[in-house]
Amino acid sequence: MAVYTDITEAELAAFLADYDIGTLTSYKGIAEGVENSNFLLTTTSGRFILTLYEKRVDAGDLPFFLGLMQHLADRGLSCPLPLARRDAALLGTLAGRPAAIISFLEGIWLRAPDAEHCRQVGEALARLHLAGEGFALTRRNALSVEGWRPLWEKAEARADEVQPGLRETVATELAFLEAEWPRDLPLGVIHADLFPDNVFFLDDRLSGVIDFYFACNDQLAYDIAVCLNAWCFTRDGAFEMEKGVALLAGYQALRPLSAPEIAALPVLARGAALRFFLTRLFDWLTTPAGALVVKKDPLEYFTKLRFHQQVSTALDYGLAVSEPNA
Repeated sequence: MAVYTDITEAELAAFLADYDIGTLTSYKGIAEGVENSNFLLTTTSGRFILTLYEKRVDAGDLPFFLGLMQHLADRGLSCPLPLARRDAALLGTLAGRPAAIISFLEGIWLRAPDAEHCRQVGEALARLHLAGEGFALTRRNALSVEGWRPLWEKAEARADEVQPGLRETVATELAFLEAEWPRDLPLGVIHADLFPDNVFFLDDRLSGVIDFYFACNDQLAYDIAVCLNAWCFTRDGAFEMEKGVALLAGYQALRPLSAPEIAALPVLARGAALRFFLTRLFDWLTTPAGALVVKKDPLEYFTKLRFHQQVSTALDYGLAVSEPNA
C-alpha cells in the first residue's frame, strides 16, 4: 500500500455518494507498500480501505483481483471484500484513477513474527491455494521468469550505483534462472506477495490475508518460495531454520508437496529472491521525489539470493522429504 495520487475531501465526498457506507468522518493515506494509492476511510458505518489503482496496474486485471477476493471469501478464506456501489459495480473513478472500496480487516501485521506465526502462514497459504481451485478468471504472472529480463534491462545500466559489481552478478544469475526454471509443476492461483504486511493477526492468531494485487496463475510452489524469502530471514539476511520448518510444515499439513515441487524449491527460492530484488531495484532508482511511499532496500533481497545460491536441497529450508507425493 502507498499514496501516489492525493485526493481532496470534495473529490472523495462525490465518489462516496455512489456507496451506501454512511457519511465520511475522516480519511488518511497509508504509506506502506509500492503499488497503489491507499487510504483508510472512517465513516458513520465503520472503517474501509479506499484503493486508487495506479498506472502500473493494468485496469483489465481488476476484475480478476476483485473477483478472486470474492471467490476466496466464499470458500472460507478470511480476506477483504470489494464493496458494490449503488449501481452494483465494484469499480468507480476517483482523481482520474480506477478506484474501489474494500472492507476493513481487523488485525495487525507483525514486525517480528515467530515460528508459530510462520506455521499459521503456511497453513493460510495452503488454504488459499486450495480455495483458489475453480476460479474462472485467469491472469498471467507478469513478474515470473519471462518478465525479469525486461525489468532488469530498465535498471541494469545503473545497478552498480547501488553496489559495485552488482550488474555482472545479477546478469549471471538471471541467465542461470532462465535456463533452469521449472515449467511443469502443479499450477493454480497464487498470492505472489504474501509478505508480513499482507497478513493480519489478532491475539497471535492469523485473522486474514490482504492485498491480492499481484495474484495470478502460476506454479503453486513458487508461492511457497516467496514466503520463505519473506518470513524466514533475520534482518541481516540469515536464514532462520526454525521458521522454515514451521512454515513448510504448516503448508504440508493441508497440501503436501509433490516430489518435483520439493526438488525445485531451491531454484524457485532463488527466483523469488531475484524477482523482489529487481522490482525493488527499479523502484529504488525511479520512484519520484515527494511520493508518499516507503522505498525498500533492494540489497536485502540480494543478500537472500546469495544464501539460496548455496542451497542444494529443500532440506536446507527445513522441509521433511521422507514421504513426498509422487
